[in-house]
This record gives sequence, C-alpha cells and structure tokens, in this order.
Amino acid sequence: MAKSHGKQVKNDEMYEELRKQGNSKEKAARIANAKAAGDKPSKKGGKAPPYEEWSKEDLYQRAREIGIDGRSKMSKSDLVKALRAH
Repeated sequence: MAKSHGKQVKNDEMYEELRKQGNSKEKAARIANAKAAGDKPSKKGGKAPPYEEWSKEDLYQRAREIGIDGRSKMSKSDLVKALRAH
C-alpha cells in the first residue's frame, strides 16, 4: 500500500512510481491526478472560439502580441496557420 501524499494527490501509488522514475513532485501529482480522474479534460479553458471564427484584425492583433514576423502580409488563413504553429 502506498503512503498517503495528502488530499492533493488522488492516486498515491502512481505518484510514487512517477517520482521513482525521476519526475518532479508537481509533474507526478498532475499525471497521477489526471489518471485518477479518468483522463477527463479539465473544465477550465476552451471558451475562446476557434481561430477560424476570429476576424482577420483580431488574428493580426494576436499575432502581434506573440511577435509573429511577416503578419502584415498574411491572409486570414496564413495568420491562423502561423498562430497554430507558434
């Protein structure tokens, strides 16, 4: 039986195995908790529409924030590709 690592760690056995493999405490806890939750995605995030639904101006501004070179000459589809590749 694995030692309890507190209520933050949902799968103590997996946590211990991951730590033995050299994973950091944070990474081991994150992986163990994801497995304990059945690998379900978190409810956070996913609220922004896909890039295809953004206006070209919004895509351009996002590319500017990130620092994508050549953005002023890109089409909307090029901006989407560049943002996804970044």
